[in-house]
Amino acid sequence: MATFVLVHGAWHGGWCWSRVTPQLQALGHQVFAPTLSGLADRSHLLSPTINLQTHIRDITGLLQWEDLRDVILVGHSYGGMVIAGVADAMVERVSALAVIDGYVPENGDSAFSHRPADRNAETLAMVRAQGMGWQIPPYSAASFGVNAADQAWVDGKLTPQPLACFSQPIRLTGDSDKITRKLYLRAGDYPNAHFSALADKLTADPGWQVTEMACGHDIMVDQPDALAAALATLA
Repeated sequence: MATFVLVHGAWHGGWCWSRVTPQLQALGHQVFAPTLSGLADRSHLLSPTINLQTHIRDITGLLQWEDLRDVILVGHSYGGMVIAGVADAMVERVSALAVIDGYVPENGDSAFSHRPADRNAETLAMVRAQGMGWQIPPYSAASFGVNAADQAWVDGKLTPQPLACFSQPIRLTGDSDKITRKLYLRAGDYPNAHFSALADKLTADPGWQVTEMACGHDIMVDQPDALAAALATLA
């Protein structure tokens, strides 16, 4: 039995893993799918003080208080930033990493530093116009390439993201380089130059296994069976 901790991306919540969690549990694995502070079922805690470090502490706290060890950390999109910080802080408790169409940062990076300038300008304009200067309103499910049948469901659950989560640089010591089992899953039907370049880079890195899936950005919604099977290979 393995222990999986599934970390969602921006605007999402633990709900997005609802089709993956039971499949991993059916294989005998322990699965945690927490919601990060200020989002989804924790949106009542939304505050301008929530940043990337807050979310890293959400997950390090989970590992500490649930006494989790040999953890397979899984991060979707922005969640890749979060699990990078968690793995660096608690490398002795982490056995493997899986990044789902997301960020694999280096020390000093932020989510904004991995996005094109025009995309960041668009986001900041949304923050000023609709987010009181500190909330990033959610993008639509359609913009993530979610299949048509699930778009209304996903749109109904997306909530604003604190701006500081994207702007705060991550601080890494390099300790997580000790983790040797690492998986990167790229959503082939979601155009994103950074994620495509990152997948190409990691393909050349013997420390990473890279796989492409034919679906939109929310792989856990569009291809939950294939995703669960891919994650199970790390167990």
